[in-house]
Amino acid sequence: MLSYKDLDPNKKAFVFELDNVLFPERDYLLQVYYLFSNFIEFTEAFPPASDLVNFFKNSYSSHGNEGIFEKSCLAFGINEKYRENFIRLHATARLPLKLLLYPNVLKLLQDIIVDRKEVFILTDGLPEIQVNKIMQTDWNGLEKYIKVYYVQEIKTELETDALSYIVNNHGLNLEDVIYFSDRETDNYFTRFSGSNYLNINQFI
Repeated sequence: MLSYKDLDPNKKAFVFELDNVLFPERDYLLQVYYLFSNFIEFTEAFPPASDLVNFFKNSYSSHGNEGIFEKSCLAFGINEKYRENFIRLHATARLPLKLLLYPNVLKLLQDIIVDRKEVFILTDGLPEIQVNKIMQTDWNGLEKYIKVYYVQEIKTELETDALSYIVNNHGLNLEDVIYFSDRETDNYFTRFSGSNYLNINQFI
């Protein structure tokens, strides 16, 4: 398992994806499912929230989030009219529990910041959902040292790749940066652009 001391000391900035890099996306989604299940039970009296929560949990573990609302409709007869509530809850949910950073990633962030290097989050999800996650994460006081960028906003407004935008906006060069994600497709992109890629699974 790698740690900060294993990284090139000449690097000046570290860019992190959000989901499954800083914390498990599952921790957010399961709480959204929990809130939606309780809303449905309160509104319709069926199905029991515990049954729907267990269905969501098992379905997510087996197949992920894709199409999970449709599956719940088929399994429990949930009315299609609640789709909007389900979608909106992903962006507005007030979570029962704060999202917790992976312990080794928290230590990595702390070491980077103590060494006075720059830290960025560059996230490719819907901005309104990603903001909600960020606002409900326990950052252990690190939030004031981290700058956040949203891939979709940069692409839409500036028609440039997001990593280059960060680099240019902060007086860096691509070779100064290490980019952390859990997707091997990012490995190809970052190496092609001249920056450096590390899979976060080497740290967690």
